[in-house]
Amino acid sequence: MFANSTTITVVYNDQHLHTPMYLFLCNLSIIDICYTTITVPKLVYMLLSGDYTLTFTQCFIQMFFFSHVATAEDLLLFIMAYDRYVAICNPLHYHVMLSKKNCILLLVAVWATGFFNSLSLTLTTSNMSLCYSNIVTQFYCELKAFAKIACPNKLRFQAVIFVDTLLLGFLPFTISLMSYVKILRVILSIASMEGRKKAFSTCSSHFIVLLFFYGAGVCVYIRPPTQYREGPEQVFSILYTIVTPTLNPLIYSLRNKDVKDALIKLIRLKSK
Repeated sequence: MFANSTTITVVYNDQHLHTPMYLFLCNLSIIDICYTTITVPKLVYMLLSGDYTLTFTQCFIQMFFFSHVATAEDLLLFIMAYDRYVAICNPLHYHVMLSKKNCILLLVAVWATGFFNSLSLTLTTSNMSLCYSNIVTQFYCELKAFAKIACPNKLRFQAVIFVDTLLLGFLPFTISLMSYVKILRVILSIASMEGRKKAFSTCSSHFIVLLFFYGAGVCVYIRPPTQYREGPEQVFSILYTIVTPTLNPLIYSLRNKDVKDALIKLIRLKSK
């Protein structure tokens, strides 16, 4: 919460950081704050109180908001990869392709897609009956874990989750990786070592975050039900719901000179 809030504050207070890349970074910090506030407080309450029960209303509210921000982050990381692709591979058209208007439209599309996708999945899940158990084998109400205890049409619902993950998760991840292959080729073609280093530093942080989030998410949602293992899926879920939101601002700030300079400037200004 503190790290992501600091990132938003630093970008907001420094005019030099009012660029598309940092606008997307602020939205990523908002999503990371949402991740932790949706899952962690209830988990801590359960661990401290020993009460592991949830009403259906609480479960589906948590499911809706979690699916919303998960979808939004999938698409936002894809857009951030596109931002770096344009900046490195097509820099002369950067301010045209990623104008203020276009950035706002992209962000509206990200949040709107997350809302409607989450709404449809949550409504579909809430209309299914529970046949096998009333225990969700996860530390939060999550679609795939819920689908394992639901019936009828269990396989159909699992197929819906798989296709949704494929279109809004795996496909953006694959395209992002392809864009980084192109970025790497352009960077390696730069004559000077200093130029290559500077170009690589502008996209390496996002690439690390991309691998963290998509890697853990794909391990949870792309795996077929026949290969289900409760322990590993919970570990991967912790990675992209708790660990990744904590590491994101540290990765971006510690590896980004502009953010560090803006943070130092803000601290000095507040200390006067």
